[in-house]
Amino acid sequence: MSVVEPLSVEETAAPSRQSLFALGWLNFFLAGMQTAFGPIAAAYLAAHQWTAQDIGFVLSIGGIASLISQGPGGELLDTVRAKRLLLTIAVVTIALSSLIFYLWPSFPVVALAEVLQGITGGVLGPGVVAITLGLVGHAALAERLGQNQRFAAAGGVLVTVTMALVVYANSPWAMFVPVALAVPVVVSLGQIRGEEIDFRRASGAEQGRAGRPERATRDAALLRNHRLLIFAFCAVLFQLANASMLPLVGGMLAYEGKRQALIIVPQLIVALLAPWVGRQAEKPGRKPLLLMGFAALPIRAMLFALFSDPYALIVIQILDGITAAVLGVMTALVIADVTKGTGRFNLAQGIFGTMMGVGASLSPTLTGLIVYRFGPSAGFVSLAAVGLVAFLVVAVLLPETKQDLKRNE
Repeated sequence: MSVVEPLSVEETAAPSRQSLFALGWLNFFLAGMQTAFGPIAAAYLAAHQWTAQDIGFVLSIGGIASLISQGPGGELLDTVRAKRLLLTIAVVTIALSSLIFYLWPSFPVVALAEVLQGITGGVLGPGVVAITLGLVGHAALAERLGQNQRFAAAGGVLVTVTMALVVYANSPWAMFVPVALAVPVVVSLGQIRGEEIDFRRASGAEQGRAGRPERATRDAALLRNHRLLIFAFCAVLFQLANASMLPLVGGMLAYEGKRQALIIVPQLIVALLAPWVGRQAEKPGRKPLLLMGFAALPIRAMLFALFSDPYALIVIQILDGITAAVLGVMTALVIADVTKGTGRFNLAQGIFGTMMGVGASLSPTLTGLIVYRFGPSAGFVSLAAVGLVAFLVVAVLLPETKQDLKRNE
């Protein structure tokens, strides 16, 4: 794998079938690896007589590390040309963290492994998007993101089912699942041709521009980008409403198999729907799809408040799949739209990820307080109210971000 990747190629250059094929499988195996780590780690520690309090604490350490790493990870992706090498280091770090769990399941060492694994969150997901943008360019990004999400969802389904079987069997080899998946991830990265990843495109910089503003000026411009700020505010509200919904629904189901169905059903919907979302984003634009994705959230929350039948709850999760398919494609796409020409696309991804992480962290606590005082139905209604506010902000305040549509208005 070459370390130095080229500064610039033409915006119209088409990536090879080999690189696009490898990109798809990179998303497949990487999603599986990330899906596997957390639940397997918790189950493995529980099998070693760790208390629920200690498991929750050490996993929270990893979550905090991931949250802190988002901004610096984005800065690194905007600076480093060898993005495949950076992602390879992150993947190997996750594999080593899994081995640490297996070989030294003591609190200080496991806490260190969680920090290492958490830090990779700042580069892995955003790094795949950066490589995608560098390969295909802004004009083809929407459709390619849809394909990425299809592969990622399929990988998530496969590993979720495998993970359930491994944990159910109480296999001592559980922690080797992320290690095994690291191998095809690294192979897929190696099959993406480095010379086809345009460095300027991958950071959202303008092609062939003679001069570049100072970094501080470009960073400050992100904070004055009202479309980015409005979308970030919507994302925080979305996570406040969404992050605690699945755990709350899962607590209503008695059987583990039905809880797994709550995860698998949305992933199947994403695999089916995401490519269509990518194609449609280039036709009617971004905003109609965003409205569809955000609208599904409060509707889902209200249906959960009204129905308690296990099979009805699983069917309602189809709406979660619709939301995930839309936002899985549209989040990176809208960020790319509003930061085009700045060279700070990945930093914006990092800032966006931090804000979403804050919303996701606050959601369980706030919802838990409401459920404790007023019951689950009140919890779902409160989540629906927050989701409705997010939808209204998108509808009223967020403009269309697709440039040619804006010019035609």
